[in-house]
Amino acid sequence: MRLNPVLANLGAYPIATVHERARALQAAGVRVIDFSIGDPREPTPRFIPEALHAAVPDVSQYPLTAGLPELRRAIADYLGRRFDVAVDPDTQVMPTSGSKEAVFTTPLAFVDRAAGDVVVYPTPGYPVYERGALFAGAEVKPIVLDGDFVLRAQDVPDEDWKRARLVWTCTPHNPTGSVTTATELAELVDKCRAEDALFLSDECYADIYEVDVFPDGPASALQVSGPDFDGVLTFFSCSKRSGMTGYRSGAIVGDAAAIAALRRLRTTTGTASPDFVQAAAAAAWSDDEHAAVRREIFARKRQILREAFAVIGLDVVESKAGLYLWIAVDDDMVATDRLLEGGVVVSPGRFFGPGGEGYLRLALVPTVEECEAAVEVVQRCLTD
Repeated sequence: MRLNPVLANLGAYPIATVHERARALQAAGVRVIDFSIGDPREPTPRFIPEALHAAVPDVSQYPLTAGLPELRRAIADYLGRRFDVAVDPDTQVMPTSGSKEAVFTTPLAFVDRAAGDVVVYPTPGYPVYERGALFAGAEVKPIVLDGDFVLRAQDVPDEDWKRARLVWTCTPHNPTGSVTTATELAELVDKCRAEDALFLSDECYADIYEVDVFPDGPASALQVSGPDFDGVLTFFSCSKRSGMTGYRSGAIVGDAAAIAALRRLRTTTGTASPDFVQAAAAAAWSDDEHAAVRREIFARKRQILREAFAVIGLDVVESKAGLYLWIAVDDDMVATDRLLEGGVVVSPGRFFGPGGEGYLRLALVPTVEECEAAVEVVQRCLTD
């Protein structure tokens, strides 16, 4: 069978291979504590499924691509509370079926493959930036991060800026948990505008952070791009903020002309969440209290694991926000295998692209009790 060459060349999604190994261990009767996939296990707050159940209709009909007005308004209101920005729910908000499909499909609306458009993204990073760009026919330019793992405007070579059509960043960053400051975001926005590139800011972990480090939470590109959000799109998700990974609900917010283009694209593909999922998402975006509770739980997990690695002299890099710990080790594949033998599953940093070698990513998804149980395994398996 002939395949799209992009699909054939990419191979398997790398994190999926780690997940398969974890399942094999479980099938063999080994107790597994799985830090590999960003899918938290805390129950979804009850008011969210209750809102979903109440919205299931007697007659099922197609959802509108533009999304329910009440969901768009809830998202706009949340952004006003969280970032103190005014967002037009009718022209600047696009509900999505989760953030992954939104990240993947967005380049399809803006890349001109005949023009040799370039998509710039940071690495190590979320693999879907690259995959979506390649399927859209773009040339990809990964920018290797190190140090504090923050992408800055000066990190992108001039020749890449001149051809860039889309520029991705992620804050708080997956996989490292680094946070881009408002000043650094403003510099990226300004440079993108000067080079006629669309700036795409993945902010799906905006509500997961250590309060003592970020009293007001990490900044958003929306805060530094002016009232029209000219040339800027931001990406949000209910998945981690509200424990709704299985609901598949997110949003793209920003430049009205870009949002209009995405609506045209998404109408063509028929991509929209069911109305009852949108009703649940509207309830979630309208409540901040449950997000604060979850933030405290993730902070507790981070503290437990950070202390465990400190005892054996391994540095946790950045990781003051987002859902992940990023740990420096000698060899990430060797360390991954050692932990796997003890029943602790992690992701080797190289799975997230160049620059990830020599690091482990731990997703803060096991329960607090499981994180405590993992401490002995981590210290035993990674002590030379």
